[in-house]
Amino acid sequence: MADVAQRATRAKRADAQRNEVVLLEAAAALFVECGVDVPVRRIAEKAGVGTGTIYRHFPNRSDLVIAVYRHQVEDCAEAGPRLLGSAESPYAALVEWVDLFVDFLVTKHGLASAMRNDGKGYEGPHAYFIDRLEPVCGDLLAAAKESGEVLVDIEAYSLMLGVGNLCAYSGGDDRYEARILVGVLIAGLQVQPRLAP
Repeated sequence: MADVAQRATRAKRADAQRNEVVLLEAAAALFVECGVDVPVRRIAEKAGVGTGTIYRHFPNRSDLVIAVYRHQVEDCAEAGPRLLGSAESPYAALVEWVDLFVDFLVTKHGLASAMRNDGKGYEGPHAYFIDRLEPVCGDLLAAAKESGEVLVDIEAYSLMLGVGNLCAYSGGDDRYEARILVGVLIAGLQVQPRLAP
């Protein structure tokens, strides 16, 4: 009897975890489309759950915003080792990872803004973001350097900051192409820099 109860509890936990992932993905998609102030009922509809389920997982909007942010950081972090194992070369893995990082950065400006404005502050999640992704970027850079594909000596933090700065500006200008500029930056890692005369 106890064994049946344990299996039922594990099944409930697994179901709750799946619901949470579905909620986070639905919220992330709607945050990108509509902003972080999208009504909870729209998130619930997109996720196929009731609003009560959202409030059970995330009692406050800021809890949901931070959970979406962390979920996206984890997706980006987990992609690094996977890409190193599957891409045609370490540099190709770095390029693919930076592309995912750009997706994260471009679509998450509203999340960062909402987190800065909430009472819980922004510093903790931002530190988590750096602590979690800098080593992943560092591993990708190190592998690409070791393979001889990356010739420029740059730290992971500087590369992430450069990519972030290119993605931060849009100024409402549809002609600004952050992804193209990031591509130029990443391609430049392969070029031997010229020494100043």
